[in-house]
Amino acid sequence: MQTNSRATRREWTALAVLMLPLLLVSMDVSVLYFAIPQIAADLRPSGTQQLWILDIYAFVLAGLLMTMGSLGDRVGRRRLLMFGATAFGAASLVAAYAESAETLIAARAVLGIGGATLMPSTLALVRTLFRDAGERAKAIGIWQGVLVAGIALGSVMSGVLVEHFWWGSVFLVNPPAMALLLVLAPLLIPESKNPEPGRFDLLSVPLSTAAVLPLVWGLKEMPAEGVRLPYVVSVAVGLLFAVLFVHRQRTAASPMIPPGLFRGRGRAFGAAVSLNLVSSLAMMGSAYFTTQYLQSVLGKSAMEAALWALLPSVLIGFAAPLATALVQRGLDRAHVVAFGFALSACGYGLLALTGTDSLWLVLAGSGLLACGAVVIGAQLTDLALGAAPAHRAGTASSLLETGQEFGGAMGMALLGSIGNAVYRDAIPASAPAEAHETLGGALAAAHHLPEQTANALLKTAGEAFTSGMHAAALTGAVLLLAAAALSARTLRGTEPRATETPDGVSSPSGV
Repeated sequence: MQTNSRATRREWTALAVLMLPLLLVSMDVSVLYFAIPQIAADLRPSGTQQLWILDIYAFVLAGLLMTMGSLGDRVGRRRLLMFGATAFGAASLVAAYAESAETLIAARAVLGIGGATLMPSTLALVRTLFRDAGERAKAIGIWQGVLVAGIALGSVMSGVLVEHFWWGSVFLVNPPAMALLLVLAPLLIPESKNPEPGRFDLLSVPLSTAAVLPLVWGLKEMPAEGVRLPYVVSVAVGLLFAVLFVHRQRTAASPMIPPGLFRGRGRAFGAAVSLNLVSSLAMMGSAYFTTQYLQSVLGKSAMEAALWALLPSVLIGFAAPLATALVQRGLDRAHVVAFGFALSACGYGLLALTGTDSLWLVLAGSGLLACGAVVIGAQLTDLALGAAPAHRAGTASSLLETGQEFGGAMGMALLGSIGNAVYRDAIPASAPAEAHETLGGALAAAHHLPEQTANALLKTAGEAFTSGMHAAALTGAVLLLAAAALSARTLRGTEPRATETPDGVSSPSGV
């Protein structure tokens, strides 16, 4: 680590290297969107297997984030990064040439394990590479922008590759990048870890996983399938294990998540994690509607919808640097975060004004939502990592990212359920039974009806879905405006840690 507080060309080059795994991990969330039809034809998975092919990556990643963040603090973040890169690259090769659905599911699960090591490691290493508060804020802004852009790019890259090659090609992007990371990381990135980590609390691993996975699964399934008993039970089980996990952290001699992170200066950390969760809730809640709107209401093909959805991402590149510059010029961080929430609320306001043929209005609303989310994410991530001690950087990073996963699942559950309830109420009783459930069901039913009847059903279903989107958008806007007011009050005067020892270790007692 450098002996002065200013980063050199070496640290900025290291940041560029760290963006490789971050980009690929975020892209893998959406990289199968266009490959699934070919996979279904080639491997012939059952309906359940197809769902697991799509979802197991995100589930495993979410379930292991806290474990891997804490482990990185103990064994070394660079070491964990390189382990994750090896696993991610090897699993990508297996996935690319999988000859059965079971093999592909297993490979995707290992990809999730690799992703869970890579995401908190990259953010924790950014925290330790950049000890100057201003430079760290810029680096985190870049990190946040790459994370959001990767999710948008994943589906587009999938469409392009599947159009010209076989479905396994979507995974072959990963191994060369991971091999490059394995070569450059030891040369550019210094090792960092907690010098006094204590014993690793093994019991916290199954408790955290048992808390996260049922919650995320239940919340994500409710919008599409409705509030059914299995999903309610799943959420209840997750909450039960969450209570047990929290109790364990309060009573263990060496907990995975030290309660001291949330005390004293840690109050800023806790506020940042909570507000970041709300931002993720809004972002994923909007994506649930806009992706369906582009394809099922406007009639765009999957590839066309992905390309149109990529357009609002252009604005993301300007949002985080501008917000960082404003804070560094003396504007209170609380006001910048509040502005980000208000900007996202305006995006929801535009979505609430859409009709059944409002492409540019939807894109504008999505752009404002994305810009607001990046402003919020960059500032709250910088605040949280600055408030947490450097030797807990991996743990702090994993908590932020786990909060984002929860927020996304809650957004889909809350806003999706509101939109679906309005949709079902607006569909006339005479419509086919399939059409009463979802917009996709209405599209499927229309294929079996006479042309005039089908067109009438599609028009009614499109209007009903748009009405549901309006209700969800208004709810989202209210939540975001409340978060804006809360952030303006709770974050006033908070600043990241400005000074650290040369080895990056500074910690208040008890953390």
